[in-house]
Amino acid sequence: MAFQETTTILGAQTRYKLAPTAKRYTLRDNGFSETSSGNFQLIRPLEATPQSKEGLKLKITVDKDIQKMKMSVTTANGLKAVNIFKMKNELLQEKFYFLMDGFIDRGLFEKA
Repeated sequence: MAFQETTTILGAQTRYKLAPTAKRYTLRDNGFSETSSGNFQLIRPLEATPQSKEGLKLKITVDKDIQKMKMSVTTANGLKAVNIFKMKNELLQEKFYFLMDGFIDRGLFEKA
């Protein structure tokens, strides 16, 4: 998946883009870590307990220029994208929107 100006997860209606206030320190303060290529990546579990290695994960990657991003919900091993809107579990959808609303409140993302 390539970096894009606006993006969303598989099956979601709401698209997100980086806010003009998003900076390197803002990303780090919100749990993003810098990869070896200079990009910033966040992986958060959407189900199970945070300490467990199972369950679906929200994966957001921001490019090193902090202009474009990509995001997906993946299986526990991170190899396959999952559409949480086709599942019967509304808790996953609520948790995704809760996380994204938190990032919006902290000036990291905007709704596109």
